[in-house]
Amino acid sequence: MTKKIHFFLVIGALGMIAPFVWQVLTSLKTLEHTARVPPTIVPDWRWANYSRVFELIPFGQQFVNTVLMTAARTIGQVLLCSLAAYAFARLRFPGRTFLFGLFLSVLMVPPQLFIIPQYQIIADLGWLNSLPALIVPGLFSAFGTFLLRQFFLGLPVELDEAARLDGANPLRIWWSVMVPLARPGMVALGILTTIWSWNDFFWPLVVNNDPEKMTLSAGLASMQGQFLTDYPVLMAGSLLASLPVIVVFVLMQRQFVEGIALTGTK
Repeated sequence: MTKKIHFFLVIGALGMIAPFVWQVLTSLKTLEHTARVPPTIVPDWRWANYSRVFELIPFGQQFVNTVLMTAARTIGQVLLCSLAAYAFARLRFPGRTFLFGLFLSVLMVPPQLFIIPQYQIIADLGWLNSLPALIVPGLFSAFGTFLLRQFFLGLPVELDEAARLDGANPLRIWWSVMVPLARPGMVALGILTTIWSWNDFFWPLVVNNDPEKMTLSAGLASMQGQFLTDYPVLMAGSLLASLPVIVVFVLMQRQFVEGIALTGTK
C-alpha cells in the first residue's frame, strides 16, 4: 500500500514540475526552435536570452519595485491583520460578531469589482505611477484577519487573564503574549502574502504604465507583442522573476506547513 501511495505521489510531483522544466528548456532555445512542429525537447543552450531580458525591459528597477511592494505589503498585512484578529478573537465589544461577519463578507465579492473605485481613489491622491499606488491597497486582508483570528482562538484564555492581572493593557497583551505564540500563523500569512504580492499582475498593470515604476509581472507582460512574441526571452525573464519566491518557499517550507496546520487545530 505504501509503495502505491509513493508511486502516485511521484507521478503527481512529476506532473507539477513538468511545466517548470519546460520553461527552463524553452528559455534556452531560439525563437525558431520554439516554433518547430513537432516540438523538440533538447534546447540550443542559448544563454544570451537571459541577458536579452535586461535589454528589453528595466528588469533591475522592476525587480526593486517588486521587492519593495512585496516587503511592504507583507509587513503591513502581518501587523494590521494580527491587530484586527486579536480584537475579534479576544476583546469583548458590542457588535463584534456582526462586524466580523461584515468584514468576512468582503471575501465573497470578486476583487475585480474594487478596481475602478480603488483606481479613482489612487488617482485623486495623485499616486498613479508610484510605489504607494502598489503598496497601500494591499496592506489589508480579510483572509489574513480570519486566518490569524482562528489561530488566536486556539490559544488559552488564561494567558490573557494572567497578563491582565499583572496590569498589562490589551496592546501589551497582544505584543508580549499573543504575537510570540502566534508566530507560526503569522509566518504562514507572511509567506502567502509574499507569494500573492510577488505574482500580483492586474493591479500593478492598471495603476502604473511607466516601465520604471512597473513590477516584474507587468513588465514581463509588456514583452508580449501583438503579432510576435519572443517566447525564449519571455521564459528566461519569467524564470528569473520566479527564483526569489521559490527560494523563500524552500527555505521556509517547514514554518509554512506548521503555520497552516496549527491554524486548523481549533
